[in-house]
Amino acid sequence: MGSVFASCCLLLYVLLVLKSAPSSRAREISRGHWNDVKKEVYDLQHHVMDGQKGMYVDDGHHQKILRKHVHDHPSSHMDHMDPALNVFFTVSDLKVGKKMPIYFPIKDPSSSPHLLSREEADSIPFSLSQLPSLLEFFSFSQDSLQAKAMEETLRHCEFKPIKGETKFCSNSLESMLDSTHGILGLDTQFKVLTTTHLSKPTALLQNYTILEVPKEISAPKMVACHTMPYPYAVFYCHCQESDNKLYEVSLGSENGDTVEAVGVCHMDTSQWDPDHVSFHVLRIQPGSSPVCHFFPADNLIWVPSSALR
Repeated sequence: MGSVFASCCLLLYVLLVLKSAPSSRAREISRGHWNDVKKEVYDLQHHVMDGQKGMYVDDGHHQKILRKHVHDHPSSHMDHMDPALNVFFTVSDLKVGKKMPIYFPIKDPSSSPHLLSREEADSIPFSLSQLPSLLEFFSFSQDSLQAKAMEETLRHCEFKPIKGETKFCSNSLESMLDSTHGILGLDTQFKVLTTTHLSKPTALLQNYTILEVPKEISAPKMVACHTMPYPYAVFYCHCQESDNKLYEVSLGSENGDTVEAVGVCHMDTSQWDPDHVSFHVLRIQPGSSPVCHFFPADNLIWVPSSALR
């Protein structure tokens, strides 16, 4: 499908960004991309950490905030639900003609933080214990929104993985590729998938209709990488041993937007936190039904090349 070609283009773009990233100092990078702090922190990118209590959805809000949005209005669930939660669906929804509200963040790639080279990334500490020094390095005050975002990202990167999960955080393309190789196999050739907007998005949330039979990608293992709020590009990546199904879905919106979306279905949710936000959105119980969600365009999903043949 078109998203495979677009994914290759994205990877080429990432490589070009890596080559053209400023080499002066990361402090200059941070100043160039954190001008509007609130927007960067609260509308940054859409990242979903599946099956974990510390799950994030979209705009940097902690799961507790998302739960509050759902629980505060039990009698008018959909009317008052955070719009960014419209990324979840069930396997039964994957059929031609199915219409559903979906939230796709709109972000200008030119405003995204740069990927650093491995050399530059390795020269900057990346640990929660070094946060005071990092805040001084980036000229951020301890009570600033930037500081809170950095602390949350570092804290999450240092969380222990859940059972059956392999996770890592990457602050350079080289480290991401090395870690992905370690998970998928040193001799495994792999490619990247992304959600691709084939036309310029006109709205964050709108009704989309499935246009074609969704294509299932047979990948026994995949590594999903989600963007995290930080002065330079940081990806939280993870691979779960649980039964997952990956799909490419052609979508058309009511406004004429077209999207080649990548979605994943987690087939066994019996061990998930019962208060996981997806259960409230879909109104299901743990283990009663697979939970699926779409990836936003700035997420990267690495799969063995053989899965795309």
